[in-house]
Amino acid sequence: MRSTSIFSNLVRADDGTFCTSYRKAFLQSALQPIFRRNESGAFVIDSVEGLVRASHDGAPCPPAQFFASVAKDDIGLIDSMLRTIHILNTGRLGRPGVRVFVNFTPGLYRTEQDVKQEADRIRIATHEAGMSPGQIVCEISEKSNSSQDLPVFLVDQLRDSGFRIAVDDYGAGDSDIERVKRLKPDYVKFEAGWVRESMTSSAGAGLMRMLVERFQETGIETVFPGLEELWQLDLTMEIGVALMQGYVLARPELAPTTFNERFPEGTSVAGKRPEPAPPAFRTPAGEPRPALGGLRPAKTFGRRATQ
Repeated sequence: MRSTSIFSNLVRADDGTFCTSYRKAFLQSALQPIFRRNESGAFVIDSVEGLVRASHDGAPCPPAQFFASVAKDDIGLIDSMLRTIHILNTGRLGRPGVRVFVNFTPGLYRTEQDVKQEADRIRIATHEAGMSPGQIVCEISEKSNSSQDLPVFLVDQLRDSGFRIAVDDYGAGDSDIERVKRLKPDYVKFEAGWVRESMTSSAGAGLMRMLVERFQETGIETVFPGLEELWQLDLTMEIGVALMQGYVLARPELAPTTFNERFPEGTSVAGKRPEPAPPAFRTPAGEPRPALGGLRPAKTFGRRATQ
């Protein structure tokens, strides 16, 4: 992994949101709310998930296509830059206590020094966003890493920094239970396709209920993503899932988002489908995003993250 400052790659738009670039690609944050039911049974925004939106010359580029174009030696740097803009843009929502879920792939970190450097970078971004470490949820995926030692070291470093830990894509592999036992996360985020498929049978729903109850007994909160229909939302609530995410509640939006207008803090969504989110790569008002040349470099935050 390169030993460089990620902050030198940031740009800041006139609306105050942060984005970045890689070669000819323009990279922005899309944030999707994750909802919790409050004591009255209504939905409130608990967290957001940071998602990348890439474009080339103003044309959308699917994330898989973008990442396939990234040089192998640059993957770690891109991964880090995206986490940084997601954190900074979540801070700009101005919603105290709202967390942001950001993805980690342990296989990108080859040494313990790489891990320590990345934890340092996240601390700086968190401070600059005006957030506390407990508002950062690091989603851990092990798909590209065969060693068990480095993911545990990564999680320990992140937890020691005050960040929360989530195991991502639970249900997508045979070793998920062992992964949870080993990493001891605060959250388990289920794999969206597996959730939707399991919901179509009573046996599948029963299995999910058993898993949710088991995690609750050990203090782990569960997240069901990819909910698209109201009946799925109803079943998720019946099962007792803590956190819910999907188009049935809210679609991802490019930062700065319309969430504060559509879901003012202190109000709730009463289980109905909200108005559709604005089209991708456009502002809430429907105006195209400014070209990369219309942005200005962001300041270098804190100290250079090279130690």
